[in-house]
Amino acid sequence: MTGPLAGIDILVTRPAHQAGELADRIRLAGGNPVLFPVLEILDIPNLNPLLDLIDRLDEFDIAVFISPNAVAKAMSLISAKRTLPVKLKIVAVGQGTTKELGNFGVTGVIAPALRFDSEALLDLPLLRQVKGKRIVIFRGDKGRELLAESLSKRGAVLEYAECYRRVMPKPDTAPSLSAWTNAQMKAITITSSEGLRNLCEMVGETGGAWLKKTPLFVSHVRIAQAAANLGFAHVVLTNAGDDGLLEGLLNYFRPETTTEIPGPEKQ
Repeated sequence: MTGPLAGIDILVTRPAHQAGELADRIRLAGGNPVLFPVLEILDIPNLNPLLDLIDRLDEFDIAVFISPNAVAKAMSLISAKRTLPVKLKIVAVGQGTTKELGNFGVTGVIAPALRFDSEALLDLPLLRQVKGKRIVIFRGDKGRELLAESLSKRGAVLEYAECYRRVMPKPDTAPSLSAWTNAQMKAITITSSEGLRNLCEMVGETGGAWLKKTPLFVSHVRIAQAAANLGFAHVVLTNAGDDGLLEGLLNYFRPETTTEIPGPEKQ
């Protein structure tokens, strides 16, 4: 196999239904993606509160979608019941969420241009002046509270629409542990702090020491800090999304252009 990632085993930890694009691009670059989901996205057990909220969408001024998963789960239900209110302004956390909304025919989405997190959403002009506005936030069952707390302080009336839940998978870890102990795994990609904690728990003490020596590619500074706190020795901060992760991998294996955040051992 030829290419800039030739012969390199790379752990891809996205949920199974979201891992395909990054895995394909790693293969095109000559690498060997090893699929190891650290989060599983499931339906919520009781859909009635979400369905009731969908019936009441005309009450809201703004709808915020926190992730592509929130879009996929919520919009499937919305599309089956009704159309989105014309006056409802749609906000997405980032490019992936905007793209997923586009798959459901939703246009005119408002999203941050650079950073893709709650802090960036709060900087949007639409969300700076929200006194008296009714806002619904479509999200998973365990999300950060920063966005809702900040919007409430600005005078908004908030409701959550929890439309999926995240659980830790229970895979066969033996193949991955074997790859680590034989020094075959050369890189790990991770896209959430929760996923990183799950990864550490899933490999346990047996794989933990090898895991934390492997270069870890993360797409947000908050994840990088969590990795440093967990004792990862080699953390590489990339731009957001699959584009950013792939760019980070390619740059890393060209040492002269590496962007690296030292872990505790290098501070």
